[in-house]
Formats: sequence, structure tokens, C-alpha cells
Amino acid sequence: MPAGRLTSQDRQHIAAGLAAGRGYADIARSLGRPTSTVTREVARNGGVAGYRAGDAQRASVRRARRRKSAPARSAPTAADQYGRAPEAVAAAFAELTAMLTQTGLPQMAASVFACLYATDSGSLTAAELVRRLRVSPASVSKAVGYLEAQELIRRERDTSGRRERYVLGGDLWYRSLLASAQRNTLLAEGARRTATILGSDTPAGARLADASEFLDRVGQEILQAVQSWWQARPSTTANDSQPGETSTREQRTAGSH
Repeated sequence: MPAGRLTSQDRQHIAAGLAAGRGYADIARSLGRPTSTVTREVARNGGVAGYRAGDAQRASVRRARRRKSAPARSAPTAADQYGRAPEAVAAAFAELTAMLTQTGLPQMAASVFACLYATDSGSLTAAELVRRLRVSPASVSKAVGYLEAQELIRRERDTSGRRERYVLGGDLWYRSLLASAQRNTLLAEGARRTATILGSDTPAGARLADASEFLDRVGQEILQAVQSWWQARPSTTANDSQPGETSTREQRTAGSH
């Protein structure tokens, strides 16, 4: 992969890729650069919605000038309470964002999810997300809605009761997989009804009947696996539900099997 800083042409390529809806990994491959390079470049220059090649190039030139004029022995950036340098935290965020994007999460949803995961509290307000990601409130709102629908985050009121916080619960993967089991159940029911309408002895009907059986089986196995894990887990966290405190959606999912 090429060494050295991004060029003006590289930044124009990144801007065009973002405008076309391409992911960080895809853009990075076409440039022959690491995905983390593109992720960091976009994150510090306005985010997905605000990235402008010209502005990013001018900012890069200004940073280079500051580095040249800085004293030879500059003080190291202060580490946080865990001894981590801000650069290391930013690199971890970039790596996690890239991985989540590659698994299929939309770019902005991946950024919000990674931001919450890389924050020690696992909890941020919409304003904090906007400030950290340097994107519009509308972009954050859309990403949050997507993540809530997947049961990956939840909303909570802060202690003042005036602001909502978006929270990662210790049980988030449990809830997300239960939601996945429910979606499989709904798909199976739809496929089964359609197969009946078309006729189970027709090629299309038989195909749908087979799909419904597969989705039913997968949904049951997901449900059994997550419930088994929940019962055997070593401990609970403050954000976990207590046994028996399942949501209405989870109860519907369990009842469907």
C-alpha cells in the first residue's frame, strides 16, 4: 500500500466515494490504503455528511505547517485515567467503525454504535454524538432509529429528566438476537402463507414452504441459544434486565415457538 499522506486527488476520490454511498473499506481498497486511514480522514474532517475534499486538504496543509513550526520537543498528549493516549482511542474507534461497516451496518449507524462502544460509560446524548462525530443531528437521529430497531441500543432519561441518553446495555446482544429470532418467525409465517396461496405442490409454493421451514428452525435455534446463554452467564451488570424482566417483544418471540 502507498506510504505518505493523502493527496488532494485522494481526498477528491474519498469525497466522490462518500457521495456515491460507498463504504470506508471499499474506498480504501480503491486507493490502496488501510481502511483506518480513510476512517480517520473522514472523522476529523466533518464526518460522512460534512466531508469536503477542498476543506480537508486545506486543514491538512494547516496541520503540516503547525507541525513544522512546533518546538522540536513537544509535550506528549496527556493520557486518560486508564493510561490510554487519545490517538490510541481514536485508532480503536476507527478500527471498530470499519469492522462494523464491513459486517453490513450502514455507515452512520456503525459510527454511532462504535462511538458508544468506545466510550467507557457506554452512554451518550444526541448532542454528544453530534459533537464527537461532527455530523448533523438529523444524521444521528436516523442512525439511532436504525440501531433501536435492531435492539442494539436503548433510550434512557438522564438524572435531570430533561435529556435522553442512548445506552448500551450489558444485555444488548441478547436482546438483538431475540429480535432477530422474531424477525425470522415473521418471515417464516409470511412464507408459509404465501406458499399456501400459491399451492404447496407448485414449484414456487414448494420453494416458499422450504424457506418457511428453514427460517422457523433457525429462529428456534437462535432463541434456544440466547436463552441458554442468559441463564448460564457468570454475572449481571447494572444495565442488564433481571431474570423474568423480558420485554413485550421478547415475550411475543418466545410465545411464537
